[in-house]
Amino acid sequence: MKKHFISMAIAAALLSSCGGAKTTTAEAEKMDYTVEQFADLQILRYHVPGFEELTLKQKELIYYLTEAALQGRDILFDQNGKYNLRIRRMLEAVYTNYQGDKTAEDFKNMEVYLKRVWFSNGIHHHYGAEKFIPNFSQEFLKKAVLALDAKLLPLAEGQTAEQLCDELFPVMFDPAVMAKRVNQADGQDIVLTSACNYYDGVTQKEAEDFYSKMKDPKDETPVSYGLNSRLVKENGKIQEKVWKVGGLYTQAIEKIVYWLKKAEAVAENEAQKAVIAQLVKFYETGNLVDFDEYAILWVKDLDSRIDFVNGFTESYGDPLGMKASWESLVNFKDLEATRRTEIISSNAQWFEDHSPVDKAFKKDEVKGVSAKVITAAILAGDLYPSTAIGINLPNANWIRAHHGSKSVTIGNITDAYSKAAHGNGFNEEFVYSDAEKQLIDTYADLTDNLHTDLHECLGHGSGKLLPGVDPDALKAYGSTIEEARADLFGLYYVADPKLVELKLLSSPEAYKAQYYTYLMNGLMTQLVRIEPGNNVEEAHMRNRQLIARWVFEKGAADKVVELVKKEGKTYVVVNDYAKVRELFGELLAEIQRIKSTGDYEAARALVENYAVKVDPVLHAEVLERYKKLNLAPYKGFVNPKYELVKNDNGQITDVKVDYTEGYAEQMLRYSKDYSPLPSVNK
Repeated sequence: MKKHFISMAIAAALLSSCGGAKTTTAEAEKMDYTVEQFADLQILRYHVPGFEELTLKQKELIYYLTEAALQGRDILFDQNGKYNLRIRRMLEAVYTNYQGDKTAEDFKNMEVYLKRVWFSNGIHHHYGAEKFIPNFSQEFLKKAVLALDAKLLPLAEGQTAEQLCDELFPVMFDPAVMAKRVNQADGQDIVLTSACNYYDGVTQKEAEDFYSKMKDPKDETPVSYGLNSRLVKENGKIQEKVWKVGGLYTQAIEKIVYWLKKAEAVAENEAQKAVIAQLVKFYETGNLVDFDEYAILWVKDLDSRIDFVNGFTESYGDPLGMKASWESLVNFKDLEATRRTEIISSNAQWFEDHSPVDKAFKKDEVKGVSAKVITAAILAGDLYPSTAIGINLPNANWIRAHHGSKSVTIGNITDAYSKAAHGNGFNEEFVYSDAEKQLIDTYADLTDNLHTDLHECLGHGSGKLLPGVDPDALKAYGSTIEEARADLFGLYYVADPKLVELKLLSSPEAYKAQYYTYLMNGLMTQLVRIEPGNNVEEAHMRNRQLIARWVFEKGAADKVVELVKKEGKTYVVVNDYAKVRELFGELLAEIQRIKSTGDYEAARALVENYAVKVDPVLHAEVLERYKKLNLAPYKGFVNPKYELVKNDNGQITDVKVDYTEGYAEQMLRYSKDYSPLPSVNK
């Protein structure tokens, strides 16, 4: 659970560039970073600066790893919901074979719906997890489906097109059916009421009891129980269906393994070769001990320029925070930009020692912390089309404590955000005065970079669990608490004189830009991502609101932070930045205590009291003001397209990158070339 997502303020207001390689080539300068916009989404391109300068062997390695990444796309669709693959394939068949009027409203609305399904890897919103309802009629779709050759449809054996419609239409059109991909509502059975496909026929209590029985409190190196399986009840017996070669999702995993073995043959060094070989072994056995051994090898490989993530990684999509969605990221180190993160990681022990956290919850010795700025070459699975701007892995607490972790900031992604967002009017609408605007213009790029670096490199790697504490003790609140812990660590230290001493900041006033934009986001502007009447559900959004609301409330008597009216509009005003830092430190100390001791009730109280509820009046105002800007609150990317260049003898001579592919064009190509799973995966 170690992703850092771009905040509303950053995404909409050109506040971040996370220190990645600035795009300076002629090709990049003429690149149109915006592809298209629909619903609440904007599709962007990203450039891959420095790819041309890599060696042929490195380019070939990236190509094979990219192919391995793209082969896992179907897995995520199925993980997100048992009907997603059939719905996607049915809609794609209509979209590509429709013989009627494609300018008609129903068809155009179906096109938007399909584009949203592609973006979310299913029928639920990628961020809020609520189901989005089609704006076209069932009658239109049924007529279109029935007009197709049955061979084009994802029919089960013996199923008719009419029966397919009967099965899928309630899932698509009825708001009450599978309403939330991940339900986090307190007091409900969050397993039974979540539409994700990680459980089948089991209750929350049954799932919790199943894994509780597996765990040994004395085990100092526990595996991540349940990480790579679906938990099902068949014939009254609960069992795991493991995702592996020969198991569930084998058709896709076999192809992933094929390309990983190709990559292994051109690995940069023996350490990287061992990493790939161990990942292949894990995919073949499904044994989580093999996964941990892979993670240890991966975190120790610091010399390779090319790096990748491929597998069942993050557990945000599981209401219990155990089972992992499939994702992949292929990248290479930005050598120049990494100097900043190396300064931070080399001082990790100082930051740990001087944090406001109780000594009992601090690491005595910080081990193996590494950080770098990377250039993404491909995004896949749960990192595509929407992606994080920073990642810290592995997630296993004991591996992080004994072997360390890798933190990355994805430079070319934040650079693309910045270029696409230039001059969008967000600051002018939501920032209180010229004084704050000046702070933001002067320092926000840099302080946001540093906050991301501190969040990923040190925040997630800081602190420790007390002996015997279950890593899953916080249950559904674990993701929110973990993200709040990392954010608070970054917020506390971005204001520390140490950053000026290390020459990471030029002014002791710079941190105020980060504090203002963070509080504005947590108190107000991230609300544009929520439908009227809804609560905050997504873990990163909950985290930001928790922090901002807690500070607002605790500082209310002294008016540390205020919500003020000016010309009928609400604004955030920070009156005492030094006190804000003190409050960040107090909350960090408490949240680390909760994490270290596994205090579920305290986690629950914090999240439910500060992170969930929305002021409907303020929400309506923010939505109205934002609407006038004609901005999309969520952004994602199309990938570059890589192509092998061969000579007459069939030898690879180069790998070319193409940036011209459109959104629908790419999605349809992926569905044609990288879709090995059957429509129903049991």
